[in-house]
Amino acid sequence: MIEPIRKIVVHSWNFLFNHEVSPLRHIPDVALRHYILQILGFMWAISFSIAIGSYTFMAFSIIGHTILIAAAAITVATWATASTKPELFVRKQNHKDGDKNI
Repeated sequence: MIEPIRKIVVHSWNFLFNHEVSPLRHIPDVALRHYILQILGFMWAISFSIAIGSYTFMAFSIIGHTILIAAAAITVATWATASTKPELFVRKQNHKDGDKNI
């Protein structure tokens, strides 16, 4: 019984935090992939701290839940974009040798 639960936890952890397993794997630049993962993690940390800190007041609780839902929507949108249009996350570099992009 413990082994199936362990597999679920490991799979969930890898899906969220392993850049080679999550939908962010479609972004070709590993540094940018890591940066986006850091931004999403920071966003979730802020969202949960605002939500937990606001549970004492109803209006703040509603705001906290709205922030959590928005964080989930932003995460799903980022993953969907990384899966379908990874070229949006590719940085273009301009050189002095004309208008060549590498």
